[in-house]
Amino acid sequence: MNEAAKNVAINGTASEPIASELFSPITVGRWQLPHRVAMAPMTRSRAGQPGNVPTELMTEYYRQRAGAALIITEATQVSAPAQGYAWTPGIHTPEQVEGWKKVTDAVHKQGGKIVSQLWHVGRISHRALQPGKQLPVAPSAIKPEGNAFIVDDRGNPAFVPFETPRALDRNEIHGIVADFVQAARNAIDAGFDGVEIHSANGYLLDQFLNTVSNQRDDEYGGTVANRARLTLQVVDAVLATIGADRVGVRISPLGQFNSMGMDDPETLYSYLSEELNKRGLAYLHLISPRSQVPSELIGSEISKQVNLADRILKSIRSRYDGVLMLAGGFDRSSAETSLANGEADLLAFGKPFLANPDLPKRLQLRAALNEPNGQSFYGGGASGYTDYPFLVA
Repeated sequence: MNEAAKNVAINGTASEPIASELFSPITVGRWQLPHRVAMAPMTRSRAGQPGNVPTELMTEYYRQRAGAALIITEATQVSAPAQGYAWTPGIHTPEQVEGWKKVTDAVHKQGGKIVSQLWHVGRISHRALQPGKQLPVAPSAIKPEGNAFIVDDRGNPAFVPFETPRALDRNEIHGIVADFVQAARNAIDAGFDGVEIHSANGYLLDQFLNTVSNQRDDEYGGTVANRARLTLQVVDAVLATIGADRVGVRISPLGQFNSMGMDDPETLYSYLSEELNKRGLAYLHLISPRSQVPSELIGSEISKQVNLADRILKSIRSRYDGVLMLAGGFDRSSAETSLANGEADLLAFGKPFLANPDLPKRLQLRAALNEPNGQSFYGGGASGYTDYPFLVA
């Protein structure tokens, strides 16, 4: 047994590593990655104030996880109006860019690769987070269900109901595209290896894709092609700025989060994946439709949704022949199965990476995993953030 295999976990014993495609190298865009275990983007709400600037603590958090094949940062707002949660970082000011430089330097010194996930939340915000206390913007003036996570007048976290957003004027949309382009430039200036465009999870680009949030009657609403227009305009503008081989896109077919739920997901995502396939992206990041089937469904309804999820996944895989990354509750076994049956080329792990900064090593050695502390997911300090134990040599 080699020395690495003799490592003992804090809460278990590692075993001899077994050959697996999960730990085989892969070329993704301009990057040579050593294995297939990527770190999914996860909001942690720990940016420094004032200014939503990355901190030394954030630098340490990402440095610890540099063993990921590719780190995708927490969602990062492309402008001040793009913010929708308390204490999330931006990449639109010089101070933020300087803060991110420390993060990317630390990850690169550990031999890792890291991309910035570019984000505009659209209607999933509140005037308390907006410049000048303006209303959040959206494709249409439709209020989502749920609460916004804000900072109250005393500086404390608070949940308040979402407001009815203001519908974007068609002449304002070019400004949204420009914000993504500038954020992509800033990301490269900050030392990131690339960017991921966030068009998922009920945020602004996804709001344009989705019929429940987009009821426009101009060239950005109605047909599948019209609803996909903004996402593709953002993608094209970012590609022209930094190059296709360092750009990924994230999408979430069948996503219900943030009051989503379109009536034609199979048609929309077949069209979108076909269009993205033409653009030579580094990768397409798909939240597995299977992971988004509502757990409360039973009987024929769950069978119907599972069948739809399988059709959508097969449709995207058949139309998109580049590198496909899947996320959605994977463990080592399900990840290996997904690779073996050709569904995915990379797997993005979320919560397991929170509590296991050395997750790829633990998976390879079949070591026990630390359990994440849900109370420390959002906000706070080092506890439940940078203090999870590594394997002991």
